[in-house]
Amino acid sequence: MSATTVLINGRFYTMDPTTPTATAVAIRNNVIVGVGNDDDMRALLGAGGKVVDVNGRCATPGLVDAHVHFHGYSLQLQRVNLDGCRSLGEALGRIAAKVGETPAGEWVRGRGWKHDDWDVVAFPNAQQLDTIAPNHPVNFRDRSGHASWVNSAALRLAGIDKHTPDPAGGSIQRDANGNPTGILFETAIELVENHIPEPTPARVVEAMRYAQTQCWQAGLVGIHDFDDRDCFVGLQTLHSNGELGLRFVKNIPEYRLDHAIGVGLRSGFGDDWLRIGGVKIFADGALGPRTALMVEPYEGEPHNYGIAVKDKEEMQAISSAASANGLSVTVHAIGDRANHDILDVYEAVRGEEKARGETAVLRHRIEHVQVLHPSDLNRLAELNVIASMQPIHATSDMVMADRNWGSRAQYSYAWRTMLNSGALLVFGSDAPVEPIEPMLGIYAAVTRRNQAGDPSPEGWYPEQKLTMHETIRAFTLAAAETAGTEARQGSITLGKYADLTFYDRDLFTVSADEVKATNIAATMVDGEFKYQTW
Repeated sequence: MSATTVLINGRFYTMDPTTPTATAVAIRNNVIVGVGNDDDMRALLGAGGKVVDVNGRCATPGLVDAHVHFHGYSLQLQRVNLDGCRSLGEALGRIAAKVGETPAGEWVRGRGWKHDDWDVVAFPNAQQLDTIAPNHPVNFRDRSGHASWVNSAALRLAGIDKHTPDPAGGSIQRDANGNPTGILFETAIELVENHIPEPTPARVVEAMRYAQTQCWQAGLVGIHDFDDRDCFVGLQTLHSNGELGLRFVKNIPEYRLDHAIGVGLRSGFGDDWLRIGGVKIFADGALGPRTALMVEPYEGEPHNYGIAVKDKEEMQAISSAASANGLSVTVHAIGDRANHDILDVYEAVRGEEKARGETAVLRHRIEHVQVLHPSDLNRLAELNVIASMQPIHATSDMVMADRNWGSRAQYSYAWRTMLNSGALLVFGSDAPVEPIEPMLGIYAAVTRRNQAGDPSPEGWYPEQKLTMHETIRAFTLAAAETAGTEARQGSITLGKYADLTFYDRDLFTVSADEVKATNIAATMVDGEFKYQTW
C-alpha cells in the first residue's frame, strides 16, 4: 500500500518489541503502513506523497494522559491559577487582580493553592478573602481538589453557619466557637459549589477547543477524562462538529451509574475518538488536607484516620452492579486503607465475574494508588487491576508524605513495586491538580526529583525510579491497553494510527538534567501535525 507521507531521518522509539527502533515511518492518510529505514520507507511513497525530514529528532508513540479532569482543566485555563504560590500574600495578590476585573456580585473562582508550600504553613480563612473580595463570592479549590477556600459571601449564599451539620463524606472546618472558617473538605465543598451558576454549554465548548491546543503543545494525543456530564456533552459537541483532535476515554461518575445501565452503555462503546471507560468511585480524600483514608492515624494526629467518601459496602454494591452490566470500575484511592478496601471489593467482583463464566476481562483500575499497606503490594497484579498513577504527584507531595505518613512513605508512589509485581502501570497528570505537561511526569518518573533537583541527586526513595522505556510505555502503550485499544493505538506499529510525539532531544540517550530541559517539538494526531516547531 502506497504511503501519502513518509517521515525520515528520525529516531523512532516504537514501543513495539518486534521493531524497537527505526529511522523512518510511512503513513497512508492516518494509518502507519511501514516502519524501518529511510530508503525502504521512501520506496513506499505514492504519487503526490510528501517526505518530511524530522532532522534527527526523537519520536515516540503519541503521549496519552490517563487521568485528566478535562472540563475542569479547560475552564481553569480561564480562571485564577494559584499553583506555585509560595505564600498566602502571593495567593491573595493573584485573587485580588481577578476581583478587580470582575463585576461586583459575580463569582471569582480558581484552584491550585497548597498551604504546605507557603512560608507559613497554615490553612487560610474566609476573613483573609473578605478583605480583598467584600462584594464577590469566591471559591478556590486547593491543589488536590479535596478542599475549598471560600469567603463569607460564599458561606452566606450557601447558608453555612455554626449550626450547619457536616455532610456525609465531608466536613466543615470550624474555629474554637464552632463557626465555619472558610475551609471545606470533600463533599462539604458541594454545599457552596451547588450555588455557583454553571457555565453555558457554548462556553464549555469554547474552553475545550482552546484546551486542546494546549494539550497538543504538551505532546498529548489522547486523554482519559474523569469529569461529569457537562464534559461529555462538550466532547460530543466537538466530535459531531469534526473538531475533536484528541482521543478520549470518558469515565462515568458513580452517581450516573443507573442512567448508564438504563441506556445499556458498556465499557468500550464509542469510537477511537470518544469511547466509554469505566465507572468512577471516590473511596477517600487526599494527602494535603489529611483526608486520605489510612489504616493507622496521621503523624501527630492520633485521632485522624482520614475520610471514607464511600464506605466499603457502598463501593461493593456499585462495583458489582457495574461489572454485571459490562462496565469496568475505576476508583480514586489515596490512603492505604482506601486502597485495601477497594482491593477487597475487586477481589469479590473478580469472583462474581468468574462465577458468571465471563471470558472478557473488564479493565478495572485504581486511580493514584498513592500509598499501599505492605500486605497489599502484590494484590493489584494478582487481581489484574490497573495501577493508574501520576508520577508528578510523588515529587510534588514528597515533603507532605514524609510529614504525614512517616515511615509509611516508603510504600508510596511505588511505581517500581507495581511493575515488578506484574501490574499494568499507566501514567497521567491529574490536571488541573497538576500541570498537564507530561514532560514533568517523565522527569519525575526517571529521577524521583522535583524541578529544583530536590531532595538529592539519587532522588526520593530512588529504588522506585523507572527507566525511560518503562516511563514512555506507561504514557503510551499502557494507556491503550487500559482503554482496550492496543490493536490500533499505543505503539509505532504497522496498521496502527499515526499518533506521534516528537522531542527536541533524544530522551533515551540524554542525562536526567537534559530530560528536564527537553521540549515537545511536534505532535501528530491521526496523521496530521497538530503542533509543529519546525
